[in-house]
Amino acid sequence: MATEPVTLHETIEHFGPHRSYPTGARLDTAGDPDQVVKTHCCFCGQQCGIQLKVKDNAVVGFEPWEEFPFNKGMLCPKGIRRYLQGAHPDRLLTAYERDSSAPGGFRPLGYEAAIARVAGEIERIQATHGRDAFALLSGASLTTEKTYLMGKFARMCLRTANIDYNGRLCMVSAGAGNKKSFGIDRAANPWSDIPLADVILIAGANVAECAPITTNYVWQAREQGAKVIVVDPRITPLARTCDLFLPVKPGRDAALFNGILHLIIEHDWLDHEFIEQHTVGFDHVAEHVKPWTPQRTADVTGITERAIRQAAEMWGPAKTSFLLHARGIEHHSHGVQNVLGAINLVLASGRIGREGCGYATITGQANGQGGREHGQKCDQLPGGRDIDNPEHRAHVAGVWGISPDELPGKGVDAYEIFRKIDRGEIRGLLSICFNPKVSLPDNNFVARMLDKLDFYVAIDFFLNESARHADIVLPGSLQEEDEGLVTSAEGRVIKINKCLDPPGDARQDWRIIQDIARVLGRERGFTFDGPQEIFEELRRASAGGVADYAGITYARVEQEMGVFWPCPAVDHPGTPRLFERGSWNPVAQGSGPFYFPDGKARFNVATYSPPAEDVDSEYPIMLTTGRVVSHFLSGTQTRRIGPLVDQYPEPRVELHPQLAATLGIGDQDWTTVESRRGSCTVRAQIVKTIRPDTVFVPYHWSGLKSINQVTIAAQDPISKIPEYKVCAVRVSKAAEPPAYARQLEPQQ
Repeated sequence: MATEPVTLHETIEHFGPHRSYPTGARLDTAGDPDQVVKTHCCFCGQQCGIQLKVKDNAVVGFEPWEEFPFNKGMLCPKGIRRYLQGAHPDRLLTAYERDSSAPGGFRPLGYEAAIARVAGEIERIQATHGRDAFALLSGASLTTEKTYLMGKFARMCLRTANIDYNGRLCMVSAGAGNKKSFGIDRAANPWSDIPLADVILIAGANVAECAPITTNYVWQAREQGAKVIVVDPRITPLARTCDLFLPVKPGRDAALFNGILHLIIEHDWLDHEFIEQHTVGFDHVAEHVKPWTPQRTADVTGITERAIRQAAEMWGPAKTSFLLHARGIEHHSHGVQNVLGAINLVLASGRIGREGCGYATITGQANGQGGREHGQKCDQLPGGRDIDNPEHRAHVAGVWGISPDELPGKGVDAYEIFRKIDRGEIRGLLSICFNPKVSLPDNNFVARMLDKLDFYVAIDFFLNESARHADIVLPGSLQEEDEGLVTSAEGRVIKINKCLDPPGDARQDWRIIQDIARVLGRERGFTFDGPQEIFEELRRASAGGVADYAGITYARVEQEMGVFWPCPAVDHPGTPRLFERGSWNPVAQGSGPFYFPDGKARFNVATYSPPAEDVDSEYPIMLTTGRVVSHFLSGTQTRRIGPLVDQYPEPRVELHPQLAATLGIGDQDWTTVESRRGSCTVRAQIVKTIRPDTVFVPYHWSGLKSINQVTIAAQDPISKIPEYKVCAVRVSKAAEPPAYARQLEPQQ
């Protein structure tokens, strides 16, 4: 039997904002479960299949789901322990209202009263300051139905242009590069193509820790004789056994790809027939990479000429190949250019659109793919449609039963929303499944902006660090407390199945949004009875778009263990592998495999530019950030799962022994990493697996432990993704432990 959860007041008072969180309540796992539910993991974009064991309206364990084709029962440490968060005493069971006189700064509030307060503040702010003065920040871990509803709520109910989502911090550089090159934003291949490749190039992706099940696909390829190339400033676990490791300086990936392409052209390792028949712009790119000799590439990237030549010699003549990348090349002020450089290697080889030949981006969030297709991006309508395109606007407006003129125009990205708060242009904010105070760079600025708002409402299932600044907190739902579809990293649409009911006054998120619309008196279009009804409308809204879900149904998804989009009709088999010759293509009208009117892919010049903030005499070391195996994103969930906290309890700064000796820092010493924006003091971890000019700190923690106090808010001009992966810092042994360290010491 689960222990009695403590109240939010007790949680805040006892643990405080900077304490490590406890394991959670003890679960009774004795006896047979009431049911075993086939569903998926709530964390990364791999969306591994899992079976959750449910007893007395609580998840009490799991069983492998060996039949699900992606992971075949395998799970990473996070997936195995995901269910433990459900009984955590921090779980929000009621709505809360800010009250400075109450313990912890909040007092409980009835659900209907909380909804009435939210609706009243929205009306007041929009009546006084205009519709765009109220903004929404949504999440890429929501189901596709919820992301669709959030976009519709913003544009039809509130009629505000200002909605964006935390996928802005994840996949947008990849998406922009994919659209520029292929005309469509999706992984080109199912993961089953990876073991069929002769060469696999993995750039900026710590696969073994951040997407562990993908590692198995790479191992399968290696067992068949494949060569593996890894590009990263750190010798990640997979890099320890790869055939060629390229220790690139952070932010120099476009230069590396240009240098490799230079050699491929020089040796004529090109698929001339493919380039001639299926691409545009090769000559321009070939001219651009002429100056990128091995010597120049080595000087810029910090990689030896010999290694650069080896990479070209492996990639160029191969018969089959697969290129994977992730945030390591995307989290930059020139992230799109890095992506374009990688894609140019794929197009020059002609190895795409056939078995064992492909390209994919490793999606970070649970529904990172589906969450960027159906309307919660600032420039997007359902089906991957462009909000500025009159035909696209007319289609969606027709489905919604409104005039296209009623739809607002393009809004601004997630970080620009905070700049607009600073300028007084945005006065109210609703966030859901987003923790910007931890996730965004230069986050002390973000915290100040949350406090500057006239009104802020946060929807979540835990009181995350951002929600501590809210005026109203509404208790949302865990993944297993609702149903809906998500799209995995492969482009496979799969189904999350409901296991239990939300506890207390918590509600499914789509119900909360519709309740706000109802109290606003704007409920037209927001009277859905459940996620399946929302999805049926989404099918119509996406029909004919690039991201066409029209032929996907709940029944098909469950019967077929997922359907790959685009899928324009119920008798269409779906599209596991994009760009196959003769495949269905609504844009090219059958004249070619790529999603442009002429059916041809685009080579794009990948312009190299240094990071927005390079090292100098004052800040001589490069900082890069990322994830560790036992934690996920802002840590809202994983920092509340005891075994995952035990595995990696506190952030650490990784630095090379040479750098540590120069700075007089020993292993486990308290060490300060300082930039022009702020500083963070954590313990040192001396490792030989990082460049001597670079330090690494994971970003999953909040408060004084948050490395995003240090990172820079520079953004890519196209994708608007922040440059998390490189900024200039100085590193020193701390004069004394940080204030939070006292909380880690055993109580006497």
